[in-house]
Amino acid sequence: MRDPATLSSEEIAARLSGTPEERAAFVHACAAAGEAEAQALYGQMLLDGTGVPADQRAALGWFIKAAAQQHLMAINMVGRCYDLGWGTAPDKARAAECYRVAAERGLDWGMYNYATLLALGEGVTLDRAAALDWFRKAAALGNAKAINFVGSFHEDGWVVGRDLAAAALCYARAAQGGDFRGAFNHARMLGAAGRHEEAIGWLKRAGASATPAFVEKAAAWLAASDVAAFRGRGVQAIRSAAC
Repeated sequence: MRDPATLSSEEIAARLSGTPEERAAFVHACAAAGEAEAQALYGQMLLDGTGVPADQRAALGWFIKAAAQQHLMAINMVGRCYDLGWGTAPDKARAAECYRVAAERGLDWGMYNYATLLALGEGVTLDRAAALDWFRKAAALGNAKAINFVGSFHEDGWVVGRDLAAAALCYARAAQGGDFRGAFNHARMLGAAGRHEEAIGWLKRAGASATPAFVEKAAAWLAASDVAAFRGRGVQAIRSAAC
């Protein structure tokens, strides 16, 4: 393979339009040549098994290489690996430090992940006020998951006074931004307000992108709901959309 640095933009586009295996081979060549963006991307390919066999340990190695070049998403992904035990033993404190660095340098996902650990007290001292601050910063950058979490703070009365109207607004924004938890929470609020048809529609959208574990947890909640539409059609909606 030619040195990636010698390729024209048209040649690069052609290499990236091939099969998943061809794309992975090209990205690997760029990563091996020292390109931080390619190193981060190849790490993600290894993590997901896209065009290459999945290899979490190797993925972490490439994320570390890119992070050493100050690639923000790679720094965040090193944190994810330590947070979730991908390719290494779980280390919440080390994950929190990676997230903090990415957050302080302006990455919304770093802000969201760091805030999550602060809210749970995992790897860092529990600090919901600081967590809310970071969630709000990520939300201001359009991070839908962070917007949903801000809604949870308002619904549960954490740090701020309980405000269901503010929570509902956050959930609606998170849902529209594509967060499946936001879509589910938005549906809950719509159902409580008697807007059942709209709620069922959002449950379908939640189920279409949610994890299997979330779908089952949500279905159990819906089955026990006081809203009759949720107990029948709601459960069916979120489960059928996930199939």
